[in-house]
Amino acid sequence: MAQIDIRNVSKSYGKTQVVHGVDIAIADGEFVVILGPSGCGKSTLLRMIAGLEEISGGTVSIGGEVVNDREPRERGCAMVFQNYALYPHMSVAENIGYGLKVAGVPKQARQARVEAVARTVGLDTFLDRKPGQLSGGQRQRVAMARAMIKEPKVFLFDEPLSNLDAKLRVQMRIEIRKLHQRLKATSVFVTHDQVEAMTLADRLVIMNKGVIEQIGAPKDVYDRPASVFVAGFIGAPGLNLLDATIGADGLTLSLADGQRLPVDPARHPALKPGPVTVGIRAEALTIRPAAAGPHAGLRASFDFTEELGVGQHIHAEISGQPLIIHVDGRHPYRPGSALLLDVPPQELQLFDQETGLRIQETDVLTCIDEAA
Repeated sequence: MAQIDIRNVSKSYGKTQVVHGVDIAIADGEFVVILGPSGCGKSTLLRMIAGLEEISGGTVSIGGEVVNDREPRERGCAMVFQNYALYPHMSVAENIGYGLKVAGVPKQARQARVEAVARTVGLDTFLDRKPGQLSGGQRQRVAMARAMIKEPKVFLFDEPLSNLDAKLRVQMRIEIRKLHQRLKATSVFVTHDQVEAMTLADRLVIMNKGVIEQIGAPKDVYDRPASVFVAGFIGAPGLNLLDATIGADGLTLSLADGQRLPVDPARHPALKPGPVTVGIRAEALTIRPAAAGPHAGLRASFDFTEELGVGQHIHAEISGQPLIIHVDGRHPYRPGSALLLDVPPQELQLFDQETGLRIQETDVLTCIDEAA
């Protein structure tokens, strides 16, 4: 078993604390992605799991055993780095098998294992080449094969795709996911790229300034971000976030320019009057034709279009704040054109302006079931 249990782990450099009391339980065979911006502490946390950084406080357990005082080689982990860390004077086969050579594995057995692992990652025809003769994606596969050959309990990936171009990143995401499906090894993957995180993870761990903002399945984090930070960080684009005020009746919210939207009382039965941040996904907004009749939604001003190929992101301004709307087809708008927007009340996500935390809503379907 290779479950990882991280309990109240912290890291300080002198008087500066960079990781603040982190708690994560990672199940055996689970693929967890730690996601966050540069400097949030995610790579430091990964290095503490690996034993490459000393733990200032708390405990890290692997397979039920506390490993705080264990050397990296004693933890059963294999790490894949951003910069590949290959020996340039060695062939692919020698790079892959170097750890076994150091461990004293006989040459014939070592060669058989190198060939088997190389086939797994599609490198069996490149074993005689040097790293300088390989593409970036191939070099990253060598790094992965070198980790795989140790048959570790845990795979640790430290932003391994950051040096690759966009096409190679997509290919390597597929390779890593297939690898995990075959090996079923517990995996922890660190990245600042939310697309990588969403496509690879069984569960996401969102970090910000050394603390965990949210842990959950990618779809759950996308649908119900726990804070303004997560809302803006997850999604392409992130959640539209607008300053608003809840009215005294708790049934309407007003933007700074006086525009109003109804609040669904079934989802938010106990809202208190006052300032809030309202979040709306770009794909939840619909542009309504001007000739379609009475309109109870919002009015925005068209700014510019971002072409996606399969659709477009329309950038607009509303109440002095930026807004993005996703559309599938083309549009006739010019800069300054008025846009009429339909906003379903059930698509509004509300956040406390003071704490930045989500104002929890009641599941409407649950309410209906209980009433029945």
